[in-house]
Amino acid sequence: MVLSTKRRWLMLTVVSAGLLLITLDNSILYAALPTLVEDLGASSSQSLWIINAYPVVMAGLLLGSGTLGDRVGHRRMFLIGLVVFGAASLAAAVSQSPEALIAARAFLAVGAAVMMPATLALIRLTFDDEHERNIAIAVWGSLAIVGSGLGPIVSGILLNHFWWGSVFLINIPVVIAALIATLVLAPPNDADPSKRWDLISSLLALVALVSLVITIKEAAKTSPAPLVMVAAVLAAAAGAWAFTRRQRRLPYPLLDFAIFRNRAFLAGVLAAGLSMFAIAGVQLVTTQRFQLVEGFTPLHAGLLVAAVALGALPTAMVGGAVLHKVGLLPIVAGGLALSTAGALLILLSFDTSMTLLVTGLLITGAGLGAAMSVASSAIMGNVPARRAGMASSVEEVSYEFGSLIAVALLGSLLTAVYSTTIDLPVGVPDRARDSLETALALGKDNPSLITAASDAFDTAYFAVMVVITTVMALGAIATGLLLRRHGPGSALTTTARAVETPAHH
Repeated sequence: MVLSTKRRWLMLTVVSAGLLLITLDNSILYAALPTLVEDLGASSSQSLWIINAYPVVMAGLLLGSGTLGDRVGHRRMFLIGLVVFGAASLAAAVSQSPEALIAARAFLAVGAAVMMPATLALIRLTFDDEHERNIAIAVWGSLAIVGSGLGPIVSGILLNHFWWGSVFLINIPVVIAALIATLVLAPPNDADPSKRWDLISSLLALVALVSLVITIKEAAKTSPAPLVMVAAVLAAAAGAWAFTRRQRRLPYPLLDFAIFRNRAFLAGVLAAGLSMFAIAGVQLVTTQRFQLVEGFTPLHAGLLVAAVALGALPTAMVGGAVLHKVGLLPIVAGGLALSTAGALLILLSFDTSMTLLVTGLLITGAGLGAAMSVASSAIMGNVPARRAGMASSVEEVSYEFGSLIAVALLGSLLTAVYSTTIDLPVGVPDRARDSLETALALGKDNPSLITAASDAFDTAYFAVMVVITTVMALGAIATGLLLRRHGPGSALTTTARAVETPAHH
């Protein structure tokens, strides 16, 4: 069914609204975290799981939901996901304990995982013209950036007037509007009952990811528990091995590893994951640093990190518009290289010059916006339409995996460096090493403790930014090598037999 031009772009607006909800909830707790920790009495480990439960569960279920969408129809999946997302938002808003909020965030991720692959698959199925589709995907990718940037701002505004549960309640009106619009505008459901869906594969992926996060968190502790570490490592390895083995044996795998033989596709996956790693990492540690060390309100901290999204929007839109002329290489590899320069400027100026810091955030965003705007085109343009669900799932997994690793690795690194470098004044309880929040609570009448804790946190922030800068530089090199044949004037897609042929069983 060919939709009219007006209906196509209205449909893009609807699915982009769904994506905006998903990405908003990925970052909306960054600025709210200090308030949550205080109001719910969450420990440092619980606070990281409150954030991480969302990307962990989503990443674990995304592959399965994309393939399930191919089977039952992406329109139906989008509608189901919206309903689950709305119900989970209400549950999160009324949570009374850290454990209840973690569970609600996991439930929220189920709705997001059901909905998210459908957003990109519907674009792939709605827009037949490649140039038009590239622009649509650029708009879609831009809203992903906007959602990440708006999260801390929206939470800051709401926390100035309401309790922390309001950051979840705002999802519900958007869900209702998107449900109505989808029923009116979406093309007929594109179900294909011949496709198979494998729940076991989704659960194996979830086991591997959760175990990986536990491993990272445990390794970052000053005194990791050996038994927990060993069990987590073994579970992660066993889950990954079993998932891979099962995919190679299934006639209809959730993930056909052959698609990664296409270099443009692989470069797009790397660009998507690395971009979200940088965005999530910078936002997470910067909002915390400026609230806890500099005394910013959640709103002011949110506005500060919104500079990343502000820098990303122009390049994201331009990238999609000029992609067919300049090719993938300069936009993807060049974008990651530019973000490296921005991250380096943040690293050198965060505690000396607000002007240079904001400039660094803008430059970082500009580079990431360019890379993200065409990463989707590299991914979706290098698979056949019959694998739109699988390809969109892979892309969403790369986005969520980037955010997941950023929070798990960089959040744990922040805590670990702080704990090991703080020079506690005489007589201060050792629990001040647990977190800067704890030290600030203990140091209300002890200026020397507050100074020592703030200095240690700045050291930790510096270490995190070194990691982000290094990862972006390596990403620019890797994607540059993969896309060396995709410079100006080159085709956006490649003819890769590995993509077109069925998986080897």
